[in-house]
Amino acid sequence: MAIVGASRTPRKIGYELLRILVENSQMGIYKGKLYAVNPKSNEMILGVPTYKSILELPDAPDLAILVTPAKYTPSAMEDCGKRGIKNVIVISGGFAEVGGEGVELQRELEALRDRYEMRVIGPNCVGVVVPSTGVDTMFLPVEKEFLDKKYISSPRPKPGNISLSTQSGAFGVACLDYMHGEGIGLAKFISYGNKLDVDEVDVLEYLRRDEETKVILIYAESIDRGREFLKLAREITKEKPIVIFKAGRTSAGARAANSHTAAMAGSDNVYDAAFKQAGVIRVRDMEELFDVAKALVMQPPARGNRIAILTDGGGVGVMAADETEALGLKLANLSEESQNIFQNLKEKRIIPPIAATIDPIDLTGSATDDSFVETMRILLEDDNVDGIMILALHHVPGVTTNLPNRLAGLSKSYDKPVVAMDVGSSQYAKAFREMFEAEGIPAYPESERAARAMKALVSYGKIKNSPR
Repeated sequence: MAIVGASRTPRKIGYELLRILVENSQMGIYKGKLYAVNPKSNEMILGVPTYKSILELPDAPDLAILVTPAKYTPSAMEDCGKRGIKNVIVISGGFAEVGGEGVELQRELEALRDRYEMRVIGPNCVGVVVPSTGVDTMFLPVEKEFLDKKYISSPRPKPGNISLSTQSGAFGVACLDYMHGEGIGLAKFISYGNKLDVDEVDVLEYLRRDEETKVILIYAESIDRGREFLKLAREITKEKPIVIFKAGRTSAGARAANSHTAAMAGSDNVYDAAFKQAGVIRVRDMEELFDVAKALVMQPPARGNRIAILTDGGGVGVMAADETEALGLKLANLSEESQNIFQNLKEKRIIPPIAATIDPIDLTGSATDDSFVETMRILLEDDNVDGIMILALHHVPGVTTNLPNRLAGLSKSYDKPVVAMDVGSSQYAKAFREMFEAEGIPAYPESERAARAMKALVSYGKIKNSPR
């Protein structure tokens, strides 16, 4: 890779971008060559060979990253074309999104792309991040100083199986921060900004073939190649789920999108209907985006919409039941055989005699690990149950840290999706949820969020099993 506009001044974009790649190289994550281009100096920057011109590079890199001021970017891109560089990421802003002269500058870039047959991401973007290979064009430092102390500022997620495509660099950065904090793994991150060339259709085509990617997330303010997007999405959703957060739903949001990335947002009702036809799952905010993504990457899709709720706290069971019905799901009507087994377990004191065994199933504050496990076994065996929500409040005395492992071990023998919830922000609550997720069961701090995650698993099951 060549960083064009590399700087030797700390805190400048050209310096920070190069520094991050150098650190990834030193850690052995990034294994390719690095070149720096700075027209004012050919002395090494951060130990990287530096050249005054792209034309002086000893060989043509696979990728050039341009962080030059907008007015100099067409010249830099033309030099890339002359040097035989076929892939360019334009980080710089100041193009169509600002109007006026910026529109003309972007047209110049388009003409150069066509003349030299290059592929271009950007302009006005933060590019790509791939944790597994160390390719990271996001110029935001991981750490920043505050009151003479270093703090984590822009962390990168661990490697994983969720890929995110975003028109907004700022939203994408916020997502990476969120993913790191929630322990969600990343396969590929692509910020394409003004989409002079590469857009969401190109990204979908790539992610469809990418073996690391199991779930595709999209943040979009506009979709220009609508028919191509829908045709491709309809095919991909049979193989991998696509979850989209489409902004610009209102007239105010549409105006903001236009000034942000030169996006023509269009009619939200049309987008909504089109996404449904293509089998794309639509969400309304970032929290739901990743709640849904976690569920889809960890659990199988549901075969139907009959959901069993298992809890040791009546109140959260009621809230989950409310949200379940509001989302169009049904509480499972457990079989007579299941009720007979419940009665037998009550008599043996394996589950509390006062437990409510009509969905939602409330084991009460007398619940134990054994009562959860045996009840879970009944629900997994019951043909009237398509998915299970475990609302296991850690506070009750009989519930221990062994529960997540035991429930996960049992559920892995079945193809029914399971999601978990434990309310609270205490250290124990957070650790308890992390234990569930370490075992492959997505866990949430609110019953409503768990219900929305289950809704996504039901929706994707319907999408996969639909003939169209």
